[in-house]
Amino acid sequence: MSGRSVIEIAGIDVFYGASQILFGVGFSVEEGQTMALLGRNGAGKSTTMKAIAGLAPPKRGSIRVRGSDSTRMKPYEIARIGLGFVPEDRQVFPEHSVDDNLLIAHKRGPDGRDDWSLARIYEVFPLLTPLRARMAGRLSGGEQQMLAIARMLMGNPAILLLDEPSEGLAPIIVQRIGALIRALRETGVTILIAEQNMHFCLGLASDATVIDKGQIVFRDSIAALKANDAVRQRYLAL
Repeated sequence: MSGRSVIEIAGIDVFYGASQILFGVGFSVEEGQTMALLGRNGAGKSTTMKAIAGLAPPKRGSIRVRGSDSTRMKPYEIARIGLGFVPEDRQVFPEHSVDDNLLIAHKRGPDGRDDWSLARIYEVFPLLTPLRARMAGRLSGGEQQMLAIARMLMGNPAILLLDEPSEGLAPIIVQRIGALIRALRETGVTILIAEQNMHFCLGLASDATVIDKGQIVFRDSIAALKANDAVRQRYLAL
């Protein structure tokens, strides 16, 4: 890792209407780091991810992505500076084929890189290869999750945001998603994973941030989280 922060969140408050969801949330993610944002259901993980992606702008505080103040940027502007986001509900285009879903998303990365082609996607996602002509709405949940990640990669992002990538999937598919994230990590991209499933992240992430009731309650390495039984029991045990 370079030690250079590519996501910097400082004291953000986020509201949905009159309801405040995040309270002074702040943390950073370094270039090349794989960070797990952990917390129970409703803790504020997805709202934090949406705030970074420009879908839930903060009322107070600031967000910087790859050195740019993105606090008031539109989502497409944040994507152009290198952010890729897979939302919790995947949002594939159901009446378009797998091929079309991928081609729609293709663009060069912020530094002109074009590392992800259809050929490479199908090499990395072999389960999608026989499904190229199938409508995305007819895929299983696991297949849609893989397609959503593959579609994000077609935009050649420098930072990957994955919101609950293991949610609702069969154990064998969760294992495959985990193996894919490990392979992506080895390419040097920065990854932020929001997850309720702590065990899914233990072998993937280098660092952990724990959120509870819209506030950050822990920030350290995965090793430190493993050693801190009090934090795991209080904030992550189901």
